[in-house]
Amino acid sequence: MQKTKPLFIVLSAPSGCGKSTLIDMLLQEYHDIVYSISCTTRKPRGEEEDGIDYHFLSRERFLELAGRNAFIEYAEVHGNYYGTLKAPVEEVLAEGNSMILDIDVQGAGRVRDYVRALADSDPMKAGYVDIFLMPPSMEELRARLEHRGTDTPETIERRLANAEGEIARAGEYMHKVVNDDLAIAYKRLCDLIDVHSGRM
Repeated sequence: MQKTKPLFIVLSAPSGCGKSTLIDMLLQEYHDIVYSISCTTRKPRGEEEDGIDYHFLSRERFLELAGRNAFIEYAEVHGNYYGTLKAPVEEVLAEGNSMILDIDVQGAGRVRDYVRALADSDPMKAGYVDIFLMPPSMEELRARLEHRGTDTPETIERRLANAEGEIARAGEYMHKVVNDDLAIAYKRLCDLIDVHSGRM
C-alpha cells in the first residue's frame, strides 16, 4: 500500500443533504480518516455521549481554551459556544492519518482563514481540502426535509432559508458535489479524497 498524504477535509452542506450519511460511509471505508469531534458548552441531548458526539465543556473551560488560542475556529450559536480544537487535528495528521470536519459555511470560512495564514509546509495547509455538498434542487431539499418528519413546518422553512444562504457561498469551496444519488455522490467524494491524498 503506497503512502498517502494526510488530508484535512472540511465538509459543509445544508441540512437534509445527506452529509452525515456520506461521512459515516467514508469512515467505514477509509480507516485512516478520523472524524473531528467538536467542543461545545451546551448540555448533552438524548443519547449524546461526551467524547463521542461532542466534547462537552463548561463555559469557563471553553473560554480559557479560546484565550490560549487552542481552537482553529469557534463561534457562539444560540447562546452556546462551539469550536474545533487544534491539537487533535495536528496529532491525527502527524500520525499520517486524515481528519474530516463537519462544519457550517461560517465555520468553514474561519477554518479557511486560519489555514491560509499557516506556512505552506504545515501539514494542515498542505493537506487542506474543502468540499460543499449540494442538493439537486431546492424542491428536492424541501421534499427530503419534509420526508424526514422530524421538523415542524416553521423549522423546515428556516432550514430552507439557511440553505439558500449557504448555497450562495458554495463558490468559496475547492469542490462542489451534488447529492442527487447517494451512491454517485459517495463515489465523487471518494474520487476527490483519492486524488488529493495521492491514492490515484
